[in-house]
Amino acid sequence: MQKIIINQKYYGSIELANTPEAARVFSKVKSALAAGKTMEIGLLFPHYKLKALMSYQKGGARQELEDIELYIQLGTLLKFDVADALKLKNSIELTNDIAHNHYNISKRLTLINKPKVTLSKEHYLFWDIENFSNIGSMFNDVIEKFDIPDNRIYVVANPDSLYLFRAEWEADLYDYKKTLNSFNFTKCDHGKNVADDVLLASFKGLALRNANVYLMTFDRELKERFTQVTHASNNLFILEK
Repeated sequence: MQKIIINQKYYGSIELANTPEAARVFSKVKSALAAGKTMEIGLLFPHYKLKALMSYQKGGARQELEDIELYIQLGTLLKFDVADALKLKNSIELTNDIAHNHYNISKRLTLINKPKVTLSKEHYLFWDIENFSNIGSMFNDVIEKFDIPDNRIYVVANPDSLYLFRAEWEADLYDYKKTLNSFNFTKCDHGKNVADDVLLASFKGLALRNANVYLMTFDRELKERFTQVTHASNNLFILEK
């Protein structure tokens, strides 16, 4: 067990693997907290690496996932926010799982707001593209399968994500003769949960009834917020791992 002491204060202990990688993560987290830095998964990976992890990784990004898991464990123990780390972990696992197994995303859609699906003919998609950016699977397994028109697809991204990933997203969308602006796309402001707030506001503003609503995100809080405000007549489907 490794004791955690930051600025001469003891925070408990954690089981730490005897590897250089584990020591690196532990040291980076301790140093960042001691310096009062904002905790984010970018502490572990540079921007180019974060971008690369959005695509299939030979070997399934095993070491990166181990690093992220240790970061999450430390966050739980030291009480700092690990939402971005959880998003990245889920995205890596799903992207590599699809690449290996050709897993159909539609089979992971789970009805969350009622025991059984009720009759509905209209389909709406609310897409957290920062959190789930596998565009090919989205079109093949959701948009085309359920014949969701462009004007019923809502997409939000913040400036940082657009700076890092827009060219890649647009290139993938081009294969389907689309751009981000083909949909109800919003470039939101900086800040934690701003994109989530915009996506939720779009959903609430529609006041949907008797609709099939597909929420494509791994963000547990956003799923809960959609569930709280959806009308009982809707069928709310979320993406489960």
